[in-house]
Amino acid sequence: MLKEEVFRIQVKKVYQLLILVLIMFAITGGGLLYYLNNPGVFDSNSKTETLLAVSIEEDEDRIANGVHVRTGLVDAEGLMLVVNNCTNCHSSKLVTQNRMSADRWNATIEWMQETQNLWDLGGNQEIIVNYLVTNYPPQKKGRRMALINIDWYELED
Repeated sequence: MLKEEVFRIQVKKVYQLLILVLIMFAITGGGLLYYLNNPGVFDSNSKTETLLAVSIEEDEDRIANGVHVRTGLVDAEGLMLVVNNCTNCHSSKLVTQNRMSADRWNATIEWMQETQNLWDLGGNQEIIVNYLVTNYPPQKKGRRMALINIDWYELED
């Protein structure tokens, strides 16, 4: 045999060996990925569990312990109007943290209508404001008032 023929045979064997190694890496990598996504696949003691699908739509407006479960708002007259009109645009947490008087709520609603594209609430506005003022009235505690008439001084190094 010529040297070239021997060389070709050797190259062919190396090529086949490289292909085999590549296939082994692919199989090992695939098995590792499968195991990472299903860690209990080799656990012979595991029992098959059946998951029960629960429809969220049935529990969407459920009240538990006097609280609307989905939003956390107090169950009282006007709750669903608040849920339907306020939580379409923002979280109910934003509503509950802004404890305001009736005048402030009406001004805030007017501002939202002028700048945030809030629709006209019509006769529902009074019911919504009454719900908010009754269940989330202003509180005296919270942030301190702004500092005024302070005699500031400069720190020295």
